[in-house]
Amino acid sequence: MSKYDLEINPIARQEVVVKGNHYRFTVLTSQLIRLEYSEQGTFEDLATQIVINRDFPVPQYRVIDKEDNLEIITEHLHLKYNKKKFTKNGLSIQVKGNLSAYHSIWYYGEKGENLKGTARTLDEADGEIPLEDGLLSRNGFAIIDDSKSLLITEDGWVAPKKEETIDIYFLGYGREYLKCLKTFYKLCGNTPMLPRYALGNWWSRFYPYTDITYKELVEKFKSEHIPFSVAVLDMGWHLTDIDPKYGSGWTGYTWNKEYFRQPEEFLTWLHKEGMHVTLNEHPADGVRGHEEMYIPMAKELGVDYQKEDKILFDISDRKFLNAYFKYLHHPNEEIGVDFWWVDWQQGGTTKIEGLDPLWMLNHYHFLNSGRDGKRPMTFSRYAGLGSHRYPVGFSGDSFATWETLEFQPYFTATASNAGYGWWSHDIGGHMHGVKSDEMLVRWIQFGVFSPIMRIHSSDNPFFVKEPWKFNPYIGETLKNFLRLRHQIIPYLYTMNYKFARESMPLIRPMYYHNTEEEEAYQVPNQYYFGTELIVCPITKPMDMDLNMGAFEGWLPEGIYYDFFSGRVYKGNRRITFYRDITTIPVLAKAGGIIPMETVAKVANAANNPEDIAIKIFGGADGNFMMYEDNSDDEQNFVLTNMEFKWGKQAQIIIDGVFDEWNVIPKTRNYEIAIAGVADTYDIQVDSEGRRTLFEKVYQVDNNTLLIKVQSVDTDKRLTIHLGDINEIIGNNIENQVFHMLDKAQIDYDLKSLIYQIVRKHVSREQLLAELQTLQLKQSLLGALYEIIAAY
Repeated sequence: MSKYDLEINPIARQEVVVKGNHYRFTVLTSQLIRLEYSEQGTFEDLATQIVINRDFPVPQYRVIDKEDNLEIITEHLHLKYNKKKFTKNGLSIQVKGNLSAYHSIWYYGEKGENLKGTARTLDEADGEIPLEDGLLSRNGFAIIDDSKSLLITEDGWVAPKKEETIDIYFLGYGREYLKCLKTFYKLCGNTPMLPRYALGNWWSRFYPYTDITYKELVEKFKSEHIPFSVAVLDMGWHLTDIDPKYGSGWTGYTWNKEYFRQPEEFLTWLHKEGMHVTLNEHPADGVRGHEEMYIPMAKELGVDYQKEDKILFDISDRKFLNAYFKYLHHPNEEIGVDFWWVDWQQGGTTKIEGLDPLWMLNHYHFLNSGRDGKRPMTFSRYAGLGSHRYPVGFSGDSFATWETLEFQPYFTATASNAGYGWWSHDIGGHMHGVKSDEMLVRWIQFGVFSPIMRIHSSDNPFFVKEPWKFNPYIGETLKNFLRLRHQIIPYLYTMNYKFARESMPLIRPMYYHNTEEEEAYQVPNQYYFGTELIVCPITKPMDMDLNMGAFEGWLPEGIYYDFFSGRVYKGNRRITFYRDITTIPVLAKAGGIIPMETVAKVANAANNPEDIAIKIFGGADGNFMMYEDNSDDEQNFVLTNMEFKWGKQAQIIIDGVFDEWNVIPKTRNYEIAIAGVADTYDIQVDSEGRRTLFEKVYQVDNNTLLIKVQSVDTDKRLTIHLGDINEIIGNNIENQVFHMLDKAQIDYDLKSLIYQIVRKHVSREQLLAELQTLQLKQSLLGALYEIIAAY
């Protein structure tokens, strides 16, 4: 396989093909059928830009073939076709099942209702933008139109189809949304694993840094104990002030030696600081005569270098593509550039009709980045279905407004409907807008619980995001969340593995796991974050009297805990969450297990940690399999099973692992916090049966039992016996109401009155009834109701 090849298997088994003179149907699964029509009767078996695998196991199906009528019947679908050119009247497919009285039959040419997918870019978006169709529908079907895709040839290149044909895929998965996605990834390729460092904080700014000022910045972050794993250098790394005869300096590949005197030394220094590096490139202007590599590249491509003719950007030319990487990218990678930020904004036209240069850039940059055996990665805009194979996505230059922030959680979660799970946004907004410390905090909080956490902004001197440039209250909140992002990397990296291996995107709309619950479709900004958490980002300004922001959410059936405070909630209901500026609603399910790094040890490198903090939420049994590797070689990995047993003889078990590759430390220190439980002295800790010392602390404010165990051998099973823990300790309503009222900017006497009422009543019903008589402002009453009725 050459360096530009994908691993593909595009030929379907003959047993699944139903073919006539002008049509071919390929029954890939009982819920997925390929439909082709060709006037010439020729059909294509090469891979395309979207579809790379058609080798599926043979499903059960029946064919009823008559002179002027064809039917294909599977367990889930019923296709009817009149054997003529595809038309609405002549071709239909019914999705079986009680999905809809009238709307679960697809007629050729119809799109039907769709839960939407994503979009190419958020450039200059100030709020909501239209989204393309995705793969999912409440009516049970969706279409992938592959008619205009280019072919991927056997030698790894691309070519247009020889004739105009109809080539579509019908996905009739009802509301089995995750099953539909899993089939899509089998058809179109899995989403690859990201390197571990990609899940940490990224620092990015369109700003004329020098090697000196950038080092000072990194040192300042270090002194403030604020970790960053990726250094993003915008276009200021290369020459931008060039002779006008060459055009603009937007495109460039020659280091600006006034700013970066010794690029290799600078990149080496960043690596020693635990950071990885990406450089921005705008490739559209090709290579001009002022570039260092111009002459050897021009000679190789036959360009008249003596006249300084421009080397035109032509991604459709193989010779140019090879020279593009050989001269412009590989030398920089050899001195320390880890991946490239491909900033393409120049349309979708090339010399090959129908070929989008953005797709070509994404495809070949990604494949080329893995040529030396390292885990490949690129950073670029979305180029349509199939783009999930080339993470990470750059969503573009968005406005710094509340409207834009309000749209991004929905945009991010819904992208999973197109299989696209690794969006990176300009966290905090890139340009325009107004200064709002509150909005920046809310954006950072969303960023920490989004796929990629990349802070970015323009070079406006007032548009700053360094935490120490804000008042201490805001600054500390920013620092805490930036540290939290690195704390949860063990959890995120496991979800990265599950995404690649089990087709489970990190972020999923609520309806993925609650397909028949109407409320799940009514909370577009709420989403699952991995297997254990639900996130409700606050994206609107706070109520200034209450001093809190709000999120109107919904919890499925079950018991949930606030990840930060430990407040317990009963599910199966709508609920408005209220939070001050220091936090947002993040809910963990009962039995949830979240492996993290301790806050004291977070660092730029984000390596497999020696000090692990594990959050466990009481009320149910739980299990978590933590994945770790060396970030490049997926053959050498470790899976550590963590188990929580609730009830009589409660236990926490962390299995020992055999690690012949030295992927993880030989010993680890654990800080294990169990929320929602009573204090107990009936604790015993042992490692492979040998009694082990531990430290215990009980946190009364949030009913959390904290157990610390030092120097545990990772190849031995650790067992923590907790005795009988079979009752959830509910919320301290009086205490929580006091803290809420204490922060509210309201009348002192009203605070006292409310607090007296809360202290007076034992019955929750009587308490709520009397509060209702006070004619309180809706937000204040809502915040009280949230606390009192939570559990």
